[in-house]
Parts: sequence; structure tokens; C-alpha cells
Amino acid sequence: MQEAAYLDWNNSFEILNKAHESGLFVLIIGPKGTGKTTLVKDFAKSKSARLDSINFSLRTRESHLVGTKTLSDGSVGFDEGLLVRSMREGSMLYLDELNSAEADVLLRLDEALDDRRQIVLKESSGETIQADKDWFVVATINPLTHVGTKELPPQLLSRFPVRIRLEYPPEKTEFEIVKRHAPGVPDDDLEQGIRLANILRQAAAVEEINYSPSMRETISYARLVVSGMPPAAVAAIVFGNVYAQWGSVEYQKVSDIITSMFGG
Repeated sequence: MQEAAYLDWNNSFEILNKAHESGLFVLIIGPKGTGKTTLVKDFAKSKSARLDSINFSLRTRESHLVGTKTLSDGSVGFDEGLLVRSMREGSMLYLDELNSAEADVLLRLDEALDDRRQIVLKESSGETIQADKDWFVVATINPLTHVGTKELPPQLLSRFPVRIRLEYPPEKTEFEIVKRHAPGVPDDDLEQGIRLANILRQAAAVEEINYSPSMRETISYARLVVSGMPPAAVAAIVFGNVYAQWGSVEYQKVSDIITSMFGG
């Protein structure tokens, strides 16, 4: 199924446009499943820009960004990493979940993101790579409540002076977004699914439960309802069953909420 276009409900496109015009890098802050990646992809498309992206984790190494030495037929070469290629070619670079990266990776990235926009290839010839004038960087981070995240160093934060906060949208806006992904879902069923998601998000925000469902879940719920499954069963599958990993008490608490809303 073709991915639906981003619904710009909080003026993010204009902010990105102004930052792009001004040569300022952008940081998007928000929980998983709020449309951060779709926003960046659609913005790159609007600029007819090639988008290079990397998703950070504990396994991401400097070599993924900068490159590695190679040996072929007795000759030593160097395969440039994504960061170096993007700087050379002036593409749009998307640094996804940046605050999941290790400290040494962040330190090397910081070198490229400062006002000089350059990096020294100490792993190879020592060449200094100067970023193309069109080079533009957008990064995303998840809240520190997410597993595997850590605070970004202040100097790295300062490299992204334009910050967009992307939270879950109002229920009416989420309804419009989900409809784009599952146009055949009955309005009443979709409203009920979104209402359930928001009840669970609010409970997670005050630590009554351990998980906050994203818009990926509301979209999945809608698509399964469109497929013909009963909404009550879909709510249990998509929203309820995940809480079993935190034990029977939490699972039953969420199951009771679902039963009270959908019947059982």
C-alpha cells in the first residue's frame, strides 16, 4: 500500500522551509509513531532533494558515517560512509533517533555539523571534506523515557538551532491522518479506536501503564477493521495484548478498559 502524505497539522513544513532557506539544521523531538519520518521524507520530496538516512542504535559505528579502508588485489582503498558522501554531494541527510547513538559516534558527527561544515578523513588520506553549500541535515530524537535513549551533549544540541516538537495530534487530526491510510474504515469505529489510544497514552504519561500506543497502532487498528475483523477483537489484538509482557495485572487493567468501551 502506498504511504499516505504527511498531514502538516502543526506548521512543521513552514519551519523546515525557513530553516532550509537559512542554512540551519533541524531537530525534531517526539515519541515514536508521530510521523517524524514521514514528515522528513515528504519535505525532501517537496524540495526534489535526495534523502540519505541512517537510523542510529548501539550498533552504529563511526565507520557507517565516515567510511572504512578496503583491500582489493593488493591495493588499499577507502569506501566513504554515508555522512561523507552526503556532505560531498549536498544531499539532505536524515539522522533518525540520534540520541540512541554511542558517544564516539556523536563526537565524530559533531565535527561535521559545526559552523565549518567539514570533516577530516583521519581513517584515510587525511583529506578535509568540505560540505556542499546545499547540504542540509534533519535529526530526530525520542524522549528520554524511551529505552536506549540518552541526553545529547550540549554542543551537539547547539548544532540544531531549529527545534520542532512533534507530539500526538488532537483526536480530530489523528482521525484525518488515519483516514488517509485506511479510507474505508467506518467513522464510529475509528473514533472509538483513537479514543482508546488516547486513554492509554494518558495512562502511560502518568506511569499507570508501561506503554503508550503510537499512530502506527491506530493505523493498524483501522486497516484490520477495514479487512472485516470486529473492532473489539482488533482492539484487543492491536492495543491490548502488548501489555501481557508486563504481567497479568497490567494486561487485565487494559483489557478491562477495552471491554468497557467495545463490549465483550
